Amino acid sequence: MKQSKLTVYDILVRPLVTEKTMLLRGERKYTFEVNPLANKAMIKQAVEKMFNVKVESVNVSNSKAKPKRRGRFEGYTRNWKKAVVTLEEGYTIKELEGEA
Repeated sequence: MKQSKLTVYDILVRPLVTEKTMLLRGERKYTFEVNPLANKAMIKQAVEKMFNVKVESVNVSNSKAKPKRRGRFEGYTRNWKKAVVTLEEGYTIKELEGEA
């Protein structure tokens, strides 16, 4: 899939929900698994369009595949890309806050 063919909905794969990412939400930082072909500008545009918020900054990191074994079967986990998106003051993503 080429970069020019990615739509806003192809860029964000899923939100990452862990203890660490939940703590980061207090600092207006949201973590997503993103398409490996996406760059920071594309991620910023996708988050702003999908959630109607203003993005202050985007930090990305690539996670490499790790070797794994299950009995006699060997293989690797997959490569994936993670983005930490910081929102401007006063903005939150209500869909990810989990109103309880």
